[in-house]
Amino acid sequence: MRVGFGYDVHRLVPGRKLILGGMDIPYEKGLLGHSDADVLVHAVMDALLGAAALGDIGKHFPDTGAEFKDISSMILLRKVFELLSAHGYKCNNLDCTIVAQMPRLSPYREQMSANIAEALELELAQVNIKATTTEGLGFAGREEGIAAYAVCTILKK
Repeated sequence: MRVGFGYDVHRLVPGRKLILGGMDIPYEKGLLGHSDADVLVHAVMDALLGAAALGDIGKHFPDTGAEFKDISSMILLRKVFELLSAHGYKCNNLDCTIVAQMPRLSPYREQMSANIAEALELELAQVNIKATTTEGLGFAGREEGIAAYAVCTILKK
């Protein structure tokens, strides 16, 4: 068994959709990024790649690549799944935390888990997503951005 850790953060801006866990979350702002800026999925991908010692998402999907402009992070997550599979690994479980003052994310966590589980060919019980605020502290507390953390274990097939 191998363990991986991922972290990502993106700035909140007007005029963009808020995409988290492959879902369009109704909110007045969205996350700024080259792709759809899904911080949750980005943290998951970095955790998986790190566990397999395969670098990070910047190595595989650079923000200078035109082919990744506005791409769905769920498509990239599937590519990470295929890369892990090609190296003989399968994800065993994921535990994730989204850090956002607003919007409230509890109504969306189950569907986000289901989206990620489907992309990684996991059971729903193998993907846990939590959301927390920072009690108004820091960039997340000031609603300037959203961060996400992910920890995973992977197994050799």
